[in-house]
Amino acid sequence: MAYSARGILSGQFMTSKNSASALAGAIAGASLALLFCGLGTSARADSIPYPNPGTLNPATYTFTAAFTGDVTAYFAGSSASFENTLGLRINGVSTGIFGLNNHTSAVGDSLNLGFANAGDVLTFVMHNISPGIGDLYSDPALNGPYDGRTLGTQHIYSARYTATSPTFGSIPVGVFVGFEDLPFRDSNFNYDDLTFVFTNVVAAETPLPAALPLFASGLGALGLLGWRRRRRTQATPALDVRRNDRSGVCTARPACTLMRVELP
Repeated sequence: MAYSARGILSGQFMTSKNSASALAGAIAGASLALLFCGLGTSARADSIPYPNPGTLNPATYTFTAAFTGDVTAYFAGSSASFENTLGLRINGVSTGIFGLNNHTSAVGDSLNLGFANAGDVLTFVMHNISPGIGDLYSDPALNGPYDGRTLGTQHIYSARYTATSPTFGSIPVGVFVGFEDLPFRDSNFNYDDLTFVFTNVVAAETPLPAALPLFASGLGALGLLGWRRRRRTQATPALDVRRNDRSGVCTARPACTLMRVELP
């Protein structure tokens, strides 16, 4: 059967066209899948509230000003029977501004806590009005007096707030901080007694090192091994070795059954 050159070229053109269409469809489908994956990632829920209620938060946080300007707090809710207000220290110095009383504030209420320069260290302060325990801080090293003990306890939990899930009214994106207002001896560690979102704040978290529990268990095992060795050593009679200068013969016996050998 004879084929014309025109027919052959036409068939090759149609094949190439179909292949190009299939490739374009595959690329479009992959792009759409990537778009949906991206949307799913951006809509992922924030880690709010504290995920381990009843357990002390082992992480510590360092808060700094993101840029030169005002630090603003937004009230995000409260479950506390204690009455408290919020304040701020900048580089260890109080701004003297306290507000957002948890018994009178509504979600979304805001407070300008003061002006900070980019990189300034921020320490959030919860002032307990009733029953009048005192002040606690986002820096656990300062919480000893509030807890009535030498070492302070972590009284906050912090996470990124992206205004996706959950949402707190019209509060803008920022850094979420939840306070635990009960002293250490009475604490339930739920970190939702007072909650706020802060703008112009950068949070750096220092979690408990993952290897620390393993390291501690290793130290415990070494201690047990040392104790067993000492006990075994104490249970074994000591050997008393003596040399007879005349014969050069050594005698070795347990101390409790030592017999002296004399040569003529």
